[in-house]
Amino acid sequence: MDQVPHLLFLGRWLLIGAGVGVLVGTASAGFLLALDWITAWREAHAWVIGLLPAAGFVIGASYYYLGQGVVKGNNLLIDEIHNPRKIIPLRMAPLVLFGTLATHLFGGSAGREGTAVQMGGTLADQLTRLLGLRPRDRKLLLIAGISAGFASVFGTPLAGAVFGLEVFLIGSIRYDAIVPSFLAAVSADLVTRAWGVGHTPYVQLDAPDLAPVPLLLAVGCGVLFGLTARGFATLTHRITHWFKRIAYPPLRPVVGGTLVALAVFALGTTKYIGLGVPTIVAAFQAPLPPQDFLLKLVLTALTLGCGFKGGEVTPLFFIGAALGSALALVLPLPVALLAAMGFVAVFAGAANTPLACTFMGLELFGAHAGVYLALACAASYLFSGHTGIYSSQVIGHAKHLRHGREQGRQLGEISEHRKNGRDPAATRNPAL
Repeated sequence: MDQVPHLLFLGRWLLIGAGVGVLVGTASAGFLLALDWITAWREAHAWVIGLLPAAGFVIGASYYYLGQGVVKGNNLLIDEIHNPRKIIPLRMAPLVLFGTLATHLFGGSAGREGTAVQMGGTLADQLTRLLGLRPRDRKLLLIAGISAGFASVFGTPLAGAVFGLEVFLIGSIRYDAIVPSFLAAVSADLVTRAWGVGHTPYVQLDAPDLAPVPLLLAVGCGVLFGLTARGFATLTHRITHWFKRIAYPPLRPVVGGTLVALAVFALGTTKYIGLGVPTIVAAFQAPLPPQDFLLKLVLTALTLGCGFKGGEVTPLFFIGAALGSALALVLPLPVALLAAMGFVAVFAGAANTPLACTFMGLELFGAHAGVYLALACAASYLFSGHTGIYSSQVIGHAKHLRHGREQGRQLGEISEHRKNGRDPAATRNPAL
Protein backbone atom coordinates (compact mmCIF):
# COMPACT_ATOMS: atom_id res chain seq x y z
CA MET A 1 0.00 0.00 0.00
CA ASP A 2 2.91 2.36 0.60
CA GLN A 3 3.71 2.14 -3.11
CA VAL A 4 0.25 3.18 -4.34
CA PRO A 5 1.09 6.92 -4.48
CA HIS A 6 4.23 6.10 -6.45
CA LEU A 7 2.24 3.95 -8.86
CA LEU A 8 -0.30 6.72 -9.36
CA PHE A 9 2.47 9.27 -9.92
CA LEU A 10 4.15 7.02 -12.46
CA GLY A 11 0.91 6.30 -14.31
CA ARG A 12 -0.04 9.96 -14.38
CA TRP A 13 3.30 11.08 -15.79
CA LEU A 14 3.38 8.22 -18.27
CA LEU A 15 0.27 9.73 -19.84
CA ILE A 16 1.48 13.34 -19.55
CA GLY A 17 4.96 12.42 -20.79
CA ALA A 18 3.47 10.64 -23.79
CA GLY A 19 1.36 13.72 -24.56
CA VAL A 20 4.39 16.00 -24.29
CA GLY A 21 6.38 13.58 -26.44
CA VAL A 22 3.80 13.59 -29.23
CA LEU A 23 3.53 17.39 -29.27
CA VAL A 24 7.21 18.18 -28.98
CA GLY A 25 8.51 15.28 -31.06
CA THR A 26 6.19 16.23 -33.92
CA ALA A 27 7.18 19.88 -33.71
CA SER A 28 10.88 18.98 -33.68
CA ALA A 29 10.47 16.66 -36.67
CA GLY A 30 8.86 19.41 -38.71
CA PHE A 31 11.48 21.91 -37.61
CA LEU A 32 14.41 19.62 -38.52
CA LEU A 33 12.98 18.84 -41.95
CA ALA A 34 12.42 22.53 -42.66
CA LEU A 35 15.91 23.38 -41.43
CA ASP A 36 17.51 20.77 -43.70
CA TRP A 37 15.63 22.11 -46.71
CA ILE A 38 16.46 25.72 -45.93
CA THR A 39 20.15 24.95 -45.42
CA ALA A 40 20.38 23.11 -48.72
CA TRP A 41 18.59 25.94 -50.55
CA ARG A 42 20.86 28.61 -49.04
CA GLU A 43 23.99 26.69 -49.99
CA ALA A 44 22.73 26.50 -53.57
CA HIS A 45 21.81 30.21 -53.68
CA ALA A 46 24.54 32.02 -51.74
CA TRP A 47 23.33 35.41 -52.99
CA VAL A 48 20.51 35.24 -50.45
CA ILE A 49 23.04 36.05 -47.69
CA GLY A 50 22.97 39.64 -48.94
CA LEU A 51 19.39 39.85 -47.68
CA LEU A 52 20.38 39.00 -44.09
CA PRO A 53 19.95 42.63 -42.88
CA ALA A 54 16.40 42.75 -44.29
CA ALA A 55 15.61 39.42 -42.65
CA GLY A 56 17.00 40.82 -39.42
CA PHE A 57 14.58 43.72 -39.55
CA VAL A 58 11.60 41.39 -40.07
CA ILE A 59 12.71 39.16 -37.18
CA GLY A 60 13.36 42.13 -34.91
CA ALA A 61 10.03 43.75 -35.78
CA SER A 62 8.09 40.52 -35.23
CA TYR A 63 9.43 40.25 -31.69
CA TYR A 64 9.12 43.97 -31.01
CA TYR A 65 5.47 44.18 -32.05
CA LEU A 66 4.25 40.65 -31.36
CA GLY A 67 6.64 39.00 -28.93
CA GLN A 68 7.61 41.44 -26.18
CA GLY A 69 6.53 38.91 -23.57
CA VAL A 70 8.58 36.04 -25.01
CA VAL A 71 11.74 37.78 -26.20
CA LYS A 72 13.78 36.27 -23.33
CA GLY A 73 13.44 32.83 -24.91
CA ASN A 74 15.14 30.07 -22.92
CA ASN A 75 15.69 32.44 -20.01
CA LEU A 76 11.91 32.92 -19.75
CA LEU A 77 11.47 29.17 -19.32
CA ILE A 78 14.14 29.09 -16.61
CA ASP A 79 12.52 32.06 -14.85
CA GLU A 80 9.16 30.28 -14.85
CA ILE A 81 10.67 27.17 -13.31
CA HIS A 82 12.15 29.19 -10.46
CA ASN A 83 9.24 31.58 -9.96
CA PRO A 84 6.07 30.47 -11.76
CA ARG A 85 3.89 33.40 -12.77
CA LYS A 86 1.85 32.71 -15.89
CA ILE A 87 1.53 30.23 -18.72
CA ILE A 88 4.12 30.69 -21.47
CA PRO A 89 2.28 32.41 -24.36
CA LEU A 90 1.70 29.97 -27.22
CA ARG A 91 3.02 32.54 -29.70
CA MET A 92 6.56 31.85 -28.48
CA ALA A 93 6.63 28.63 -30.53
CA PRO A 94 5.78 30.07 -33.98
CA LEU A 95 7.84 33.20 -33.37
CA VAL A 96 11.03 31.34 -32.51
CA LEU A 97 10.40 28.84 -35.31
CA PHE A 98 10.01 31.62 -37.86
CA GLY A 99 12.96 33.58 -36.49
CA THR A 100 15.29 30.57 -36.52
CA LEU A 101 14.35 29.43 -40.02
CA ALA A 102 14.80 32.98 -41.33
CA THR A 103 18.16 33.30 -39.58
CA HIS A 104 19.41 30.11 -41.23
CA LEU A 105 17.87 30.83 -44.62
CA PHE A 106 19.63 34.18 -44.96
CA GLY A 107 23.00 33.16 -43.57
CA GLY A 108 23.14 33.77 -39.83
CA SER A 109 25.37 31.61 -37.63
CA ALA A 110 23.07 29.95 -35.11
CA GLY A 111 21.94 26.58 -33.82
CA ARG A 112 18.69 24.75 -33.25
CA GLU A 113 18.56 23.77 -29.58
CA GLY A 114 17.12 27.10 -28.47
CA THR A 115 14.21 26.72 -30.88
CA ALA A 116 13.48 23.11 -29.89
CA VAL A 117 13.70 23.87 -26.17
CA GLN A 118 11.45 26.92 -26.46
CA MET A 119 8.90 25.03 -28.54
CA GLY A 120 9.08 22.13 -26.10
CA GLY A 121 8.56 24.27 -23.01
CA THR A 122 5.81 26.30 -24.66
CA LEU A 123 3.82 23.34 -25.99
CA ALA A 124 4.18 21.43 -22.73
CA ASP A 125 3.04 24.43 -20.69
CA GLN A 126 -0.21 24.60 -22.65
CA LEU A 127 -1.20 21.38 -20.89
CA THR A 128 -1.09 23.15 -17.52
CA ARG A 129 -4.48 24.75 -17.91
CA LEU A 130 -5.94 21.85 -19.89
CA LEU A 131 -5.07 19.34 -17.17
CA GLY A 132 -5.60 21.71 -14.24
CA LEU A 133 -2.09 21.22 -12.90
CA ARG A 134 -0.93 22.88 -9.71
CA PRO A 135 2.12 25.22 -9.66
CA ARG A 136 4.28 22.43 -8.25
CA ASP A 137 3.34 20.12 -11.09
CA ARG A 138 3.75 22.93 -13.62
CA LYS A 139 7.43 23.17 -12.76
CA LEU A 140 7.80 19.47 -13.53
CA LEU A 141 5.91 19.93 -16.77
CA LEU A 142 8.21 22.75 -17.91
CA ILE A 143 11.27 20.66 -17.12
CA ALA A 144 9.74 17.77 -19.07
CA GLY A 145 9.08 20.06 -22.05
CA ILE A 146 12.67 21.33 -22.05
CA SER A 147 13.98 17.76 -21.87
CA ALA A 148 11.70 16.66 -24.69
CA GLY A 149 12.81 19.50 -26.94
CA PHE A 150 16.50 18.89 -26.38
CA ALA A 151 16.24 15.11 -26.72
CA SER A 152 14.21 15.16 -29.91
CA VAL A 153 16.32 17.71 -31.80
CA PHE A 154 19.62 15.89 -31.17
CA GLY A 155 18.44 12.29 -30.88
CA THR A 156 19.93 11.95 -27.38
CA PRO A 157 17.16 11.03 -24.90
CA LEU A 158 19.46 10.48 -21.91
CA ALA A 159 21.30 13.77 -22.42
CA GLY A 160 18.00 15.56 -23.04
CA ALA A 161 16.48 14.24 -19.83
CA VAL A 162 19.49 15.23 -17.73
CA PHE A 163 19.75 18.60 -19.48
CA GLY A 164 16.23 19.50 -18.36
CA LEU A 165 17.07 18.53 -14.78
CA GLU A 166 20.43 20.31 -14.72
CA VAL A 167 20.11 23.48 -16.77
CA PHE A 168 18.12 25.81 -14.52
CA LEU A 169 20.07 25.38 -11.28
CA ILE A 170 23.87 25.32 -11.41
CA GLY A 171 25.41 22.66 -9.19
CA SER A 172 22.13 20.94 -8.32
CA ILE A 173 19.60 18.57 -9.86
CA ARG A 174 15.91 18.47 -9.08
CA TYR A 175 15.30 14.76 -8.54
CA ASP A 176 11.53 14.99 -8.09
CA ALA A 177 11.38 15.77 -11.83
CA ILE A 178 13.48 12.80 -12.91
CA VAL A 179 10.54 10.57 -13.89
CA PRO A 180 8.65 13.25 -15.90
CA SER A 181 11.88 14.38 -17.53
CA PHE A 182 13.00 10.94 -18.68
CA LEU A 183 9.54 9.89 -19.84
CA ALA A 184 9.06 13.06 -21.90
CA ALA A 185 12.58 12.92 -23.38
CA VAL A 186 12.30 9.28 -24.46
CA SER A 187 8.78 9.79 -25.82
CA ALA A 188 9.73 12.87 -27.84
CA ASP A 189 12.79 11.14 -29.31
CA LEU A 190 10.68 8.13 -30.33
CA VAL A 191 8.07 10.34 -31.96
CA THR A 192 10.66 12.33 -33.93
CA ARG A 193 12.22 9.11 -35.20
CA ALA A 194 8.77 7.70 -36.00
CA TRP A 195 8.28 10.62 -38.38
CA GLY A 196 11.33 9.37 -40.28
CA VAL A 197 13.63 12.18 -39.19
CA GLY A 198 17.22 11.10 -38.64
CA HIS A 199 20.19 12.68 -36.91
CA THR A 200 23.82 13.16 -37.84
CA PRO A 201 25.82 9.95 -37.20
CA TYR A 202 29.20 10.33 -35.52
CA VAL A 203 32.18 8.01 -35.21
CA GLN A 204 32.28 5.49 -32.38
CA LEU A 205 35.50 6.18 -30.52
CA ASP A 206 38.26 3.79 -29.55
CA ALA A 207 40.00 5.68 -26.78
CA PRO A 208 43.56 4.99 -25.62
CA ASP A 209 44.02 2.86 -22.53
CA LEU A 210 43.67 4.68 -19.25
CA ALA A 211 47.07 6.06 -18.32
CA PRO A 212 48.30 9.12 -16.40
CA VAL A 213 49.54 11.15 -19.37
CA PRO A 214 46.43 10.85 -21.60
CA LEU A 215 44.15 11.47 -18.62
CA LEU A 216 46.09 14.59 -17.59
CA LEU A 217 45.95 15.81 -21.19
CA ALA A 218 42.17 15.35 -21.14
CA VAL A 219 41.92 17.48 -17.99
CA GLY A 220 44.18 20.13 -19.54
CA CYS A 221 42.05 20.19 -22.69
CA GLY A 222 38.99 20.55 -20.49
CA VAL A 223 40.51 23.65 -18.91
CA LEU A 224 41.05 25.16 -22.36
CA PHE A 225 37.52 24.21 -23.44
CA GLY A 226 36.10 25.84 -20.32
CA LEU A 227 37.96 29.07 -20.96
CA THR A 228 36.69 29.00 -24.56
CA ALA A 229 33.13 28.54 -23.32
CA ARG A 230 33.60 31.43 -20.93
CA GLY A 231 34.91 33.59 -23.77
CA PHE A 232 31.95 32.75 -25.99
CA ALA A 233 29.37 33.51 -23.30
CA THR A 234 31.09 36.74 -22.29
CA LEU A 235 31.43 37.97 -25.87
CA THR A 236 27.80 37.16 -26.67
CA HIS A 237 26.52 39.04 -23.62
CA ARG A 238 28.77 42.03 -24.35
CA ILE A 239 27.60 42.21 -27.96
CA THR A 240 24.01 42.09 -26.73
CA HIS A 241 24.78 44.97 -24.37
CA TRP A 242 26.46 46.99 -27.14
CA PHE A 243 23.53 46.55 -29.51
CA LYS A 244 21.10 47.75 -26.85
CA ARG A 245 22.53 51.20 -27.47
CA ILE A 246 20.45 51.18 -30.66
CA ALA A 247 17.18 52.51 -29.29
CA TYR A 248 14.87 50.90 -31.86
CA PRO A 249 15.21 47.09 -31.38
CA PRO A 250 14.31 46.02 -34.96
CA LEU A 251 17.36 47.91 -36.22
CA ARG A 252 19.78 45.90 -34.08
CA PRO A 253 19.72 42.75 -36.26
CA VAL A 254 19.87 44.99 -39.34
CA VAL A 255 23.24 46.35 -38.26
CA GLY A 256 24.43 42.99 -37.00
CA GLY A 257 23.19 41.22 -40.12
CA THR A 258 25.10 43.67 -42.30
CA LEU A 259 28.32 42.90 -40.41
CA VAL A 260 27.76 39.14 -40.64
CA ALA A 261 26.96 39.28 -44.37
CA LEU A 262 30.03 41.40 -45.08
CA ALA A 263 32.20 38.99 -43.10
CA VAL A 264 30.85 35.98 -45.00
CA PHE A 265 31.46 37.61 -48.39
CA ALA A 266 34.94 38.72 -47.29
CA LEU A 267 35.82 35.20 -46.17
CA GLY A 268 34.49 33.78 -49.42
CA THR A 269 32.91 30.74 -47.77
CA THR A 270 29.69 29.69 -46.05
CA LYS A 271 31.63 27.34 -43.80
CA TYR A 272 31.05 29.43 -40.68
CA ILE A 273 27.32 30.15 -40.96
CA GLY A 274 24.28 28.02 -40.23
CA LEU A 275 24.80 24.86 -38.22
CA GLY A 276 28.15 23.93 -39.72
CA VAL A 277 27.51 20.19 -39.48
CA PRO A 278 29.83 19.25 -42.41
CA THR A 279 32.74 20.96 -40.64
CA ILE A 280 31.86 19.26 -37.36
CA VAL A 281 31.97 15.87 -39.08
CA ALA A 282 35.25 16.78 -40.81
CA ALA A 283 36.81 17.68 -37.44
CA PHE A 284 36.83 13.97 -36.52
CA GLN A 285 38.71 12.95 -39.67
CA ALA A 286 41.76 15.23 -39.72
CA PRO A 287 43.06 18.29 -37.83
CA LEU A 288 41.29 21.52 -38.78
CA PRO A 289 42.97 24.92 -39.16
CA PRO A 290 43.22 26.71 -35.78
CA GLN A 291 41.23 29.73 -37.02
CA ASP A 292 38.08 27.68 -37.71
CA PHE A 293 36.85 27.62 -34.12
CA LEU A 294 37.58 31.32 -33.59
CA LEU A 295 35.75 32.49 -36.73
CA LYS A 296 32.70 30.41 -35.81
CA LEU A 297 32.80 31.76 -32.26
CA VAL A 298 32.84 35.41 -33.38
CA LEU A 299 30.18 35.05 -36.08
CA THR A 300 27.84 33.15 -33.76
CA ALA A 301 28.25 35.65 -30.92
CA LEU A 302 27.54 38.48 -33.37
CA THR A 303 24.51 36.75 -34.91
CA LEU A 304 22.84 35.93 -31.60
CA GLY A 305 24.01 39.03 -29.77
CA CYS A 306 22.40 41.41 -32.24
CA GLY A 307 19.00 39.73 -32.07
CA PHE A 308 18.78 36.86 -34.56
CA LYS A 309 17.16 33.67 -33.33
CA GLY A 310 18.31 30.08 -33.02
CA GLY A 311 20.44 28.35 -30.46
CA GLU A 312 23.98 28.25 -29.22
CA VAL A 313 24.50 24.52 -28.84
CA THR A 314 25.30 23.34 -32.37
CA PRO A 315 27.68 26.30 -32.91
CA LEU A 316 29.28 25.33 -29.60
CA PHE A 317 29.65 21.79 -30.96
CA PHE A 318 31.40 23.31 -33.98
CA ILE A 319 33.64 25.52 -31.84
CA GLY A 320 34.60 22.69 -29.51
CA ALA A 321 35.11 20.04 -32.19
CA ALA A 322 37.16 22.43 -34.34
CA LEU A 323 39.33 23.49 -31.38
CA GLY A 324 39.84 19.89 -30.27
CA SER A 325 40.66 18.85 -33.82
CA ALA A 326 43.26 21.63 -34.10
CA LEU A 327 44.86 20.49 -30.84
CA ALA A 328 45.74 17.21 -32.57
CA LEU A 329 48.51 19.18 -34.29
CA VAL A 330 50.35 19.48 -30.98
CA LEU A 331 48.96 16.80 -28.63
CA PRO A 332 49.62 13.04 -28.79
CA LEU A 333 45.95 12.05 -28.67
CA PRO A 334 43.73 10.77 -31.53
CA VAL A 335 42.11 13.57 -33.49
CA ALA A 336 38.66 11.99 -33.16
CA LEU A 337 38.96 11.82 -29.37
CA LEU A 338 40.10 15.44 -29.12
CA ALA A 339 37.26 16.57 -31.39
CA ALA A 340 34.74 14.60 -29.32
CA MET A 341 36.02 16.04 -26.06
CA GLY A 342 35.76 19.56 -27.45
CA PHE A 343 32.33 18.82 -28.92
CA VAL A 344 30.78 18.07 -25.52
CA ALA A 345 33.09 20.00 -23.16
CA VAL A 346 32.74 23.49 -24.63
CA PHE A 347 28.97 23.07 -24.43
CA ALA A 348 29.31 21.74 -20.85
CA GLY A 349 31.13 24.89 -19.79
CA ALA A 350 28.88 27.32 -21.64
CA ALA A 351 25.59 25.77 -20.48
CA ASN A 352 26.88 24.63 -17.05
CA THR A 353 25.56 21.12 -17.70
CA PRO A 354 28.51 18.71 -17.31
CA LEU A 355 26.41 15.61 -16.62
CA ALA A 356 24.11 16.12 -19.60
CA CYS A 357 27.12 16.65 -21.86
CA THR A 358 28.83 13.53 -20.55
CA PHE A 359 25.69 11.52 -21.34
CA MET A 360 25.56 13.13 -24.77
CA GLY A 361 29.13 12.04 -25.43
CA LEU A 362 28.25 8.47 -24.45
CA GLU A 363 25.18 8.44 -26.69
CA LEU A 364 26.92 9.95 -29.71
CA PHE A 365 30.44 8.50 -29.50
CA GLY A 366 30.09 5.31 -27.47
CA ALA A 367 31.18 4.30 -23.98
CA HIS A 368 34.84 3.49 -24.67
CA ALA A 369 35.89 7.14 -24.36
CA GLY A 370 33.55 7.88 -21.47
CA VAL A 371 36.25 8.62 -18.89
CA TYR A 372 38.02 11.10 -21.18
CA LEU A 373 34.77 12.84 -22.12
CA ALA A 374 33.69 13.08 -18.49
CA LEU A 375 37.02 14.55 -17.35
CA ALA A 376 36.95 17.15 -20.12
CA CYS A 377 33.36 18.14 -19.27
CA ALA A 378 34.08 18.39 -15.55
CA ALA A 379 37.17 20.55 -16.02
CA SER A 380 35.38 22.75 -18.55
CA TYR A 381 32.46 23.24 -16.16
CA LEU A 382 34.82 24.35 -13.39
CA PHE A 383 36.90 26.74 -15.49
CA SER A 384 33.98 28.43 -17.22
CA GLY A 385 33.28 29.96 -13.80
CA HIS A 386 30.03 31.69 -12.94
CA THR A 387 29.32 32.60 -16.55
CA GLY A 388 27.12 30.96 -19.15
CA ILE A 389 24.85 31.37 -22.12
CA TYR A 390 21.71 31.37 -19.94
CA SER A 391 21.70 34.47 -17.75
CA SER A 392 18.66 33.29 -15.75
CA GLN A 393 20.44 30.23 -14.39
CA VAL A 394 20.57 30.33 -10.59
CA ILE A 395 23.71 29.25 -8.75
CA GLY A 396 22.56 26.42 -6.52
CA HIS A 397 26.07 25.49 -5.37
CA ALA A 398 29.06 27.64 -6.18
CA LYS A 399 31.79 26.07 -8.29
CA HIS A 400 34.41 27.21 -5.78
CA LEU A 401 34.22 28.16 -2.11
CA ARG A 402 35.71 31.55 -2.99
CA HIS A 403 32.41 32.46 -4.63
CA GLY A 404 30.17 30.72 -2.10
CA ARG A 405 28.26 33.91 -1.33
CA GLU A 406 27.03 34.05 -4.91
CA GLN A 407 24.77 31.07 -4.30
CA GLY A 408 21.15 31.89 -5.01
CA ARG A 409 22.03 34.59 -7.55
CA GLN A 410 21.26 34.50 -11.25
CA LEU A 411 24.25 34.52 -13.58
CA GLY A 412 23.04 37.79 -15.08
CA GLU A 413 23.52 39.50 -11.71
CA ILE A 414 27.03 38.29 -10.90
CA SER A 415 29.03 40.76 -12.97
CA GLU A 416 27.21 43.80 -11.60
CA HIS A 417 27.62 42.69 -7.99
CA ARG A 418 31.32 42.02 -8.43
CA LYS A 419 31.86 45.33 -10.19
CA ASN A 420 30.07 47.30 -7.51
CA GLY A 421 31.75 45.41 -4.69
CA ARG A 422 28.44 44.58 -3.06
CA ASP A 423 27.86 41.65 -0.78
CA PRO A 424 26.39 39.06 -3.13
CA ALA A 425 24.70 37.14 -0.34
CA ALA A 426 21.93 34.91 -1.59
CA THR A 427 18.45 36.36 -1.64
CA ARG A 428 16.78 33.50 -3.45
CA ASN A 429 16.10 29.97 -2.36
CA PRO A 430 18.33 27.78 -4.57
CA ALA A 431 16.12 24.79 -3.79
CA LEU A 432 13.21 26.23 -5.80
